[in-house]
Amino acid sequence: MSVSPPAWKLGGILITGVLAIATASIFIRLAFLAVPTAGVGFSLVLAASRLVIAALCLLPAWWELRTIQPQSPAIPYALAAGTCLAVHFALWITSLAYTSIAASTVIVTTNPVWVALLSWWVWQERPHRRTFWGIGIALSGGVLIAFGDAQGSAGSQPLLGDALALGGAWAASLYFLLGREAQRQGLGIAVYAAIAYTTAALLLVPLPLLAGATYWPLPAIVYVYIVLMALLSQVIGHTSCNWAMRWTSPTVVALALLLEPVGASALAWIIFQEVPGLLVRWGALILLVGVAIAVLGQRSPP
Repeated sequence: MSVSPPAWKLGGILITGVLAIATASIFIRLAFLAVPTAGVGFSLVLAASRLVIAALCLLPAWWELRTIQPQSPAIPYALAAGTCLAVHFALWITSLAYTSIAASTVIVTTNPVWVALLSWWVWQERPHRRTFWGIGIALSGGVLIAFGDAQGSAGSQPLLGDALALGGAWAASLYFLLGREAQRQGLGIAVYAAIAYTTAALLLVPLPLLAGATYWPLPAIVYVYIVLMALLSQVIGHTSCNWAMRWTSPTVVALALLLEPVGASALAWIIFQEVPGLLVRWGALILLVGVAIAVLGQRSPP
């Protein structure tokens, strides 16, 4: 039987993972700045390349699949999770071309709200009353962000970017729920991540070509950003948080992930001098408070 890690190790890995995830939006924005004429096809190049490198890093985990029964229900769950992960990155990365880093990362971090609603709908896990209060507060913060963006926040088409980030949050919610089921059905974190990342990569790889974009040639610095995003944000960041889910409450992980938009916004302010409008800042604060209340209000799973 596996031994639970000490609290200092668990906390350290979780915080490291969240901070690693927070760097993703910075690398994406830097890549867009290196290719000023980039469009949706370039967003798909970034998403696909990130996941291809992450999947290659987890190739040794496929060896463990020998011990998994072919008819195990865990594998379809992992494949479905990978499909949702592909949709998540395609939408969210594209959103950063149109709206501010603060708005995009705050909106995409609302997935605990949608996870609670989906769990109620699909698995009849009725949320606590406090969760409903948190959802209402979060939605009011989202409305403020939309109003603030409509009045001229950072980004060329902020409302479109906000909508794409919201779609990314919905896809991420399904990804987390399906991934949870895959691990409940017996997949270890390495095997699950390998299946999910590889599935997402295979789905995304042909899409840039269909959109008229190419993987080569691009400015050399773009490939540096892609590698850093894959290793830091994906392999270290996402895998660390998925690992932490095994040893601590999902509530703790969800609350820790609320630090992502804070860290990303701070980095955007330092690196790009990107300061969202007053309504966006207030909306982001209200939204994060609402999500925190919703997460804390959720009943612990059995």
